[in-house]
Amino acid sequence: MKFTHLHLHSHYSLLDGMSKIEEIVARVKELGMDSVALTDHGVMYGTIEFYKKAKAAGIKPVIGAELYLAPRRLYNKEPQLDSGNFHLLVFAKNLVGYRNLMKLTSIAHLEGFYYKPRIDKELLRTYRDGLLVTSGCLTGEIPRAI
Repeated sequence: MKFTHLHLHSHYSLLDGMSKIEEIVARVKELGMDSVALTDHGVMYGTIEFYKKAKAAGIKPVIGAELYLAPRRLYNKEPQLDSGNFHLLVFAKNLVGYRNLMKLTSIAHLEGFYYKPRIDKELLRTYRDGLLVTSGCLTGEIPRAI
C-alpha cells in the first residue's frame, strides 16, 4: 500500500519535532516509501536540506509548512482575543507555490508574530497561487469548530 506522511516535523519545529532531516529521509527509505512531506511549525529552515537529501535518496520531497492562522488579523495582538491560533498545513504544488510559501512564512515572522509567527486569511488569499491548503491537525479551525 502506498502511503505518504503529509504532517511531519523535524528538529526545526521547536518543542515539537526531534528527528533530523537525514534521519527522516533514512527512515522513509527504510520503510520503502517513495515520498514524504516536511511541515515544520511556522518555518522552512530545513527545506533546502530536506529537498536535497530526499532527492539524493530517490524520495519525492513534498515541500510544506504548518502555519499558524491568526483568529482575526495578523496585525491584531490583544491578549484575550488574539493569543490563540489555528493550524493549517500548506504545501507548495510548484515553484510559484514555493515562493508564496516562503513569502507567507517571512511575513508571519516579520509582521504577524505574536507568540508565534502568524498569517491570516487575507494574506493567504493574496499568496494562494500554487499552494494546497488543508485544515491541519486537531488545532485547525475546522476540527475546533466540530
